[in-house]
Amino acid sequence: METLKIVKIGGHVLNDEGALDAFLNDFSQIASPKILVHGGGKLATALAKQMNIEVQMNDGRRITNAETLDIITMVYSGKINTTIVAKLQAKSTNAMGFSGADGNSIVAEKRPVKDINYGYVGDIKKVNTTHLQLLLNHGITPVFCAITHDANGQLLNTNADTVASELAIAFAETYMTELYYCFEKNGVLKDINQDDSVIETIDTKNYQQLLKENIIADGMLPKLTNCFHAIDHHVKKVHIGTSAMLLNKNITHTIIQK
Repeated sequence: METLKIVKIGGHVLNDEGALDAFLNDFSQIASPKILVHGGGKLATALAKQMNIEVQMNDGRRITNAETLDIITMVYSGKINTTIVAKLQAKSTNAMGFSGADGNSIVAEKRPVKDINYGYVGDIKKVNTTHLQLLLNHGITPVFCAITHDANGQLLNTNADTVASELAIAFAETYMTELYYCFEKNGVLKDINQDDSVIETIDTKNYQQLLKENIIADGMLPKLTNCFHAIDHHVKKVHIGTSAMLLNKNITHTIIQK
């Protein structure tokens, strides 16, 4: 069975032109079929502040009102997605930009209000792989932003880590899927101020201990939740670290396993 790599790029890399170029160089050299997923929360937050729109977060997840959704749509599917596609074309990777609405790729539903009203945030219900498979068969690399739709005309903000995880799960029936979360750190760190304090393996047992010790918190919480969700649904491997790990498995990074 062929390997498919689903790679998610983090916000700090998107904000740094040099880091983005280095990442895209590494990504473009992946020989196997691949899909790229990106967010852009930091750029969206910066634009919101310029427009005096309040930014609200809860446990690393953005609360999305109508104004925030407009900003996210402009930033994610506009500037960032198109720029990444153009840069990949320059690196001989034939890429095509997607939101979940394009080709009905990712259908979600608006998150129900419980303790917190997240607004226009989508929880993924279905990933349609048929047309994406056709693109992969023809050597085209899909590039997804973190926007889905509800099949009734409403766009929804969806966590990019979740988009990557659900894509990997959806393709697990036809590929050996490997999920990569690339960001500016070498992996999940014991000490956020020490780049060499990488936790090389996280499994179900030590994950609970890391939570108790508050080593894993804030924005890393939803990321690890998505990692274990993927592993529980037949994704072969999940890796967290810099883009160097994409090409060199000996590079120190974090591996998530059962």
